[in-house]
Amino acid sequence: MGDPAGVGPEIVCRALADLSPADRAGIVVFGTKSILERANELTGARLLFGDLDSTSPSGGVPVVDIRVPGSESVSDGIMSAAAGACSYGYIERAVSAALAGDISVIVTAPINKEALHAAGYPFEGHTELLAHLTGAKSSFMLLASEKLSTIHVSTHVSLAGAVQRATMERELATIQVGNAHLKRLGIARPRIAVAGLNPHSGENGLFGTDEIERIKPAIEAARSEGIAVTGPISGDTVFYRALQGEFDLVVAQYHDQGHIPIKLIAFDTTVNVSLGLPILRVSVDHGTAFDIAWQGIARHDNMNATIAYARRLARS
Repeated sequence: MGDPAGVGPEIVCRALADLSPADRAGIVVFGTKSILERANELTGARLLFGDLDSTSPSGGVPVVDIRVPGSESVSDGIMSAAAGACSYGYIERAVSAALAGDISVIVTAPINKEALHAAGYPFEGHTELLAHLTGAKSSFMLLASEKLSTIHVSTHVSLAGAVQRATMERELATIQVGNAHLKRLGIARPRIAVAGLNPHSGENGLFGTDEIERIKPAIEAARSEGIAVTGPISGDTVFYRALQGEFDLVVAQYHDQGHIPIKLIAFDTTVNVSLGLPILRVSVDHGTAFDIAWQGIARHDNMNATIAYARRLARS
């Protein structure tokens, strides 16, 4: 359900209302039932909520009702430790269900990193929290849209930290994980492009040697495994080439290198996919939007796209 002070409850209700009763039958919500009912009334979604362990109303949505101590102090549109604790509680229960095999894919509404930290959970974001809860040694963020998809070598770190994380091992692992994901979705031989880290991909060492020392060796290693990967290609051209249909996936070296182009062309429909975990998880690619939360005006296009992608993953 996401941070209860944000737009999560609203967009969950609106998106579920857009689904047919048959499609809703395969969905369970992890959150606080009373908050969902309030969002249901606000949005006019006219949903019926039931309990997971009992008979739900016909066409209704089962809810795992999670009540975190202090949740009653959460205020609409305001960052708080209580809201952060709720977010953590919802995610923790969903991850447990996924690890147990009770659910196929987790769809997450937005959380607030500051609220999560205030509640005592010092994670950089959803992906890092999920890696912690599942015991995964590493994780990867892939942003997917109909026109362009990109997977990141690093995400929520400083630019200096991103340069340090661009090791040969991490580059190769990113290529491998992205290739495996696209093959799972039915692309027999994914075409992958790797973006350069430096301007003009270092210009043969004039603007940095990272491409020569770390990125190119990773690409060569991936090719030896039969992966169709090209690069490194200068960041100022690789995304245009992918948009024209030359590549199925771009490996971005750091957060903004990958986020800026995909949000420019598919801001409302980009889906955030966590890879490298023992579970499947997708998320909307926007924040809690406290400034418009609980006013009944939050758009749910992104949640619709995210649920559709989750259903595609479940079928695969």
